Amino acid sequence: MVTILGGWQSDFSRNWAREGMEIADGFAEALANGLEATGIEPGEIETGHVGNFVADMFAGQGLLGGFFAQVHPELDGLPTSRHEAACASGSMAILGAAAEIEAGRYDTACVLGIELMRNVPGQEAAENLGAAIWQGHELQDAVFPWPRAFSDLSEEYEKRYGLDYRHLMRISEINFGNGRRNPNAQTRKWQFTDKSFTADDEANPVVEGRTRKMDCGQVTDGAAVVFLASDEWAAEWARKRGKDPASLSRITGWGHRSAPISYRSKIKASENAEYVFPQVRRAVMDARARAGVDLNAIDAFETHDCFAMTEYMAIDHLGLTKPGEGWKAIEDGTIEIGGAKPINPSGGLIGLGHPVGATGVRMLLDAHKQVTGTAGDYQVEGARRMQTLNIGGSTTTTASFIVENAQAA
Repeated sequence: MVTILGGWQSDFSRNWAREGMEIADGFAEALANGLEATGIEPGEIETGHVGNFVADMFAGQGLLGGFFAQVHPELDGLPTSRHEAACASGSMAILGAAAEIEAGRYDTACVLGIELMRNVPGQEAAENLGAAIWQGHELQDAVFPWPRAFSDLSEEYEKRYGLDYRHLMRISEINFGNGRRNPNAQTRKWQFTDKSFTADDEANPVVEGRTRKMDCGQVTDGAAVVFLASDEWAAEWARKRGKDPASLSRITGWGHRSAPISYRSKIKASENAEYVFPQVRRAVMDARARAGVDLNAIDAFETHDCFAMTEYMAIDHLGLTKPGEGWKAIEDGTIEIGGAKPINPSGGLIGLGHPVGATGVRMLLDAHKQVTGTAGDYQVEGARRMQTLNIGGSTTTTASFIVENAQAA
């Protein structure tokens, strides 16, 4: 197992370009605040990992691992690497860091997820994000490729099981509501009307296909950082600093699966399968198997909701309902804070915001906060074990982690 020592997240409502910030400035801010929040000394970090999807396109900047030493001279010489898997980039960075710790190469790691995305017009941003589709082969007629892709998923669910748009809007309404509790949420001050979460073309206009404005997760600028350590190193570190073991958490299980990049290839392959995305289900179950737990042992989830339809799919792939019956968990309040299995108490991508490369790291940090009782106004009462589900592309890459309180693990 690997211990999570803590971390930090930026305010996802900020626009870095308007503040005169470059991506290096966001990196420096996250690293400095993460070190301060945890009390970790720079010299205690032995390896650095960056999760990022498209800094090359939004900022013209690659080789992000070099920012560790650039923004903090004491980290000159630190071995670093960057990880990319679209919206799952942050989780890939976590997997890379955890693997190094488990292999015994290093005892500590800093994982920093970051994205600068509000510095270009919306259409250019949409084209940049299209790097995760199979370029030249799919969604070529779409103005906004990702809203169209998950519109197609809505159609697939309707064909296989039936689908009521009101259930998708209830997902969005819950996540925007949760976001109001989160001081870092991009949408915490947004205002809505009684028509916002309906199929009203003025209050909730169509973006692409069946996808409307309130279906969409909110891309933004942002960063999140977590510090990981071997269990032995973490125990000694906590003892020396007089830290309560309950302030730490552990990654006890992980799942990681990939599928063909083409959305249509995935759908065709699952025509006679139990789940629309079998590899998502496998990643979920792999994480639980490695942690030695089942659904009953999990208190809450941080899951991918780049669109309301993505979370609707996640509900049944997480096993909260049978395939195609996610509406039951929505109607009976299961997924709400205070429900049996809350989803996205943070607000998720819809309510909190989605700086793509940072999302997987942010999910892990929120899971850590929940199981250590430090999530503030969006705390799930009694949460001791969380599961994350982070998806890149049209489920081309899926990662899931089980995070438990260090005393419970």
